[in-house]
Amino acid sequence: MEEIRALALVAYGQNMRKLRKIAYLTWGGSLSNETTFGKLISDHRKAKGWSQKQLAAMVAKEDGEFISPQYLNDIERDRRLPSSEVILALAELLDLSADYLQILAGRMPNDLVVGKLKEADVTRLMVAFRKKISK
Repeated sequence: MEEIRALALVAYGQNMRKLRKIAYLTWGGSLSNETTFGKLISDHRKAKGWSQKQLAAMVAKEDGEFISPQYLNDIERDRRLPSSEVILALAELLDLSADYLQILAGRMPNDLVVGKLKEADVTRLMVAFRKKISK
């Protein structure tokens, strides 16, 4: 499972539909072509019985200030994408995979961004990733 996770994360910019398929296979869940970052946040917030105001009061930004309900509303309507720190906080509060949220937001998780992989490793992983998703 870790290899599939790594493959999905390395290829984050290629094709979001294929990434959603990999994320579905890796982390489970029920996805449709209409799953967006904002819709997922909204659905999970509602499932917890929280208002936007309640969730916003629990999510701190990098500067320590809490996000506003209007900012959360913009996130849920896919008008804004939050910082990585806010994504991590939302993942924890809503019991979601931080990696999957980063992918839906069109980002690489922070721990993979800092050039840890060599060119040959990326090439090898991309080949394996493409073989896996083409099945």
